[in-house]
Amino acid sequence: MEYRELGRTGVKVSSICLGTMTWGEQNTEAEGHEQMDYAVSQGINFFDTSEMYAVPPRPDTQGSTEKIIGNWFKARRNRDKIVLATKVAGRSPMNWLRDDGSGTEQSKAQIEEAVNKSLKRLQTDYIDLYQLHWPDRPINLFGGLGYRHIEGDTHPIGEILETLQGIVKSGKVRFIGLSNETPWGTMTFLHHAKTKGLPRVQSIQNAYNLINRTFELGGSEIAHRDGVGLLAYSPLAQGYLTGKYQNGALPEGSRKALFNRLQRYESPQADKAIESYLAIARKHGLDPSQMANQFVTTRPFVTSNIIGATTMEQLKLAVTSTEVKWTEELEKEIEAAHLAQPNPAP
Repeated sequence: MEYRELGRTGVKVSSICLGTMTWGEQNTEAEGHEQMDYAVSQGINFFDTSEMYAVPPRPDTQGSTEKIIGNWFKARRNRDKIVLATKVAGRSPMNWLRDDGSGTEQSKAQIEEAVNKSLKRLQTDYIDLYQLHWPDRPINLFGGLGYRHIEGDTHPIGEILETLQGIVKSGKVRFIGLSNETPWGTMTFLHHAKTKGLPRVQSIQNAYNLINRTFELGGSEIAHRDGVGLLAYSPLAQGYLTGKYQNGALPEGSRKALFNRLQRYESPQADKAIESYLAIARKHGLDPSQMANQFVTTRPFVTSNIIGATTMEQLKLAVTSTEVKWTEELEKEIEAAHLAQPNPAP
């Protein structure tokens, strides 16, 4: 397992990060514990979760994933061996997340409430990386290229950083990061940190995979020049890059079969692009999921690739994807496929 520095913290995290969002919904606590045990045995020291998980978000399962991790820490007594990341929700109508029954926003009171609840569920005194799950300001997220301005209430970035500074000073959080953020947002956080002596964001967790490489359009340069590396989520495009949904297939127990989500991956352009990557994998004798994962892991701006699985077979394929030899020929063929059908599922 390769280890890379998390931002400019001096902390080294595994190039594969264990994602956890299915625990408490598609996976039981015992299965979550089995996944964590296996991950650690393979050298993974980095786990990612959120106050909102399990997914899809709903009142009955909210917080269940953090509780499963907390129970594992209590049983294994190895909290100090894991770099733990979790997230606070951005502005939303999810009124079950807060005691007062309001929707969520990144106010001082709400961030402090969220971090205290996460610490209790995780059964720990500190969180290594605390991330803003999505921006507090209203922007068009999760689908589509380009920026569309939306007016609405927001807490200024400087104010949010001041709240996070207090949490860092309290010892409850070591480092902070972003998620589902834009290049403008990332640079604005960095500007406030530099000019006001506030905590510096160390990472950004955005979707990144073979059919969504939009992070390269602005985020990759920030990663290189300012040390805000990518924690890439959805490296398999929520399973589509495995080929399991091709030709209308709907595997029993899959996320699409259970929840009827993921339509962003089902355009004619996405179908065409996915088929081209599956063909490349077949040509090189590779498992398509391992090829897709290793593509993400080998990008120079990626700090860690957040993999997730509902079965141990899937997990083992994802973790051992680092063994795939990434050749110049493979790189050229994937770049050609990308140029022919760029970013069909942003």
